[in-house]
Amino acid sequence: MSSREFNQDTGRAKNAARGGPVFITDRGRPAHVLLTFEDYEQLTGGRESIVDLLGLSPDEADAEFEIAASRDLARPADLA
Repeated sequence: MSSREFNQDTGRAKNAARGGPVFITDRGRPAHVLLTFEDYEQLTGGRESIVDLLGLSPDEADAEFEIAASRDLARPADLA
């Protein structure tokens, strides 16, 4: 399906995606793929977010942490 066709009839594209991925082309070259959400989840293995994987509640996800500054990374610039 071309980008123009997609823009003119998104409903048709969504219906077509129920039967499998819809490739949307831009100037004849594949540019995007439209999937149902179920197909997307199957493709990605239903991966959870890092917050879910760490077992944190959304409130705990805002926890702060400090990164120690390292002087080993700072070097004078070589302008030669």
